[in-house]
Amino acid sequence: KKSVNGRFSYIGIVILLAFFGVVTNFKSLTAGNLLLILQQSYVLLICATGVFFVMSMGSLDFSQGAIIGVASIAVILAGQEHIALGMIAGVAVGAAIGLINGILHARFKIGSFIVTICTMLAFRGLCAFLTTDSPYSAPIYMYMMDADKFAIPIVVIVLLGGFVVSRYTKLGQYVRMIGAGETAARFSGIKIEKIKIISFVAAGVLAGLAATINVIRVGSITASAGNLAETNVMIALVLGGLPVSGGAKTKFSSVILGVFMLSILNNGLVLLQIEPNLQQLIRGLIFLVIVAITTDRKSLAV
Repeated sequence: KKSVNGRFSYIGIVILLAFFGVVTNFKSLTAGNLLLILQQSYVLLICATGVFFVMSMGSLDFSQGAIIGVASIAVILAGQEHIALGMIAGVAVGAAIGLINGILHARFKIGSFIVTICTMLAFRGLCAFLTTDSPYSAPIYMYMMDADKFAIPIVVIVLLGGFVVSRYTKLGQYVRMIGAGETAARFSGIKIEKIKIISFVAAGVLAGLAATINVIRVGSITASAGNLAETNVMIALVLGGLPVSGGAKTKFSSVILGVFMLSILNNGLVLLQIEPNLQQLIRGLIFLVIVAITTDRKSLAV
């Protein structure tokens, strides 16, 4: 299963590039369009890095889009004078929401699905309330910033950090052990609650960091900020070969492979001028098929 998932992801990227290249008269393979795919992946790569650790434990996080929305408002308000203040505010908001998710899930034993759906609704509502009168517009200096020069170093640092933590630290080992079997991990002496809280806080921090890039690229924040980010993150990770049940078979490469597969798919559907609602249907069907193929039913039974 491990080799099948990894192989599928690499082959999937090649198939998508070739397919959309042919059906779009190779418009999808131009340098400008490939750069656009990269630009559209910044926020998703950062968020997927955080959610990777949550899903490795067999948990879910549906609050990513809501965090981006609320954190983006914080970035604009706190970053009127300097981008660093905005980044700190965005990260703080993300950490706070991640902490709420982690405590409710780990300490109060509420399923991660329920917890993050509730926080998604609550903070999505807060974002809508705050933007009722008018959208929040970024300061002029943010409009003038080069999004690529700002975002690429951050994305590279986040990806390298995520890889190192996943591959070479105890936290990376522990989240996989929890996903493989929480009871066994507890008897092994792992502090389950602590690891879960850390993982949800990390996911919140990275979503808050992604909010800064989102503000620079979008320029203004409305009630729809971050809309569908949570589902796109999970679809990307599953497309990249990450088992929904988490466990020992998770690999950090799922983040990069999955995000670019989804970005290529989204970009290709747009170039084909397919209606947004139909695009969503296609993504949903693909997600369902991949989950059915890659789910490790034996580990779920255990």
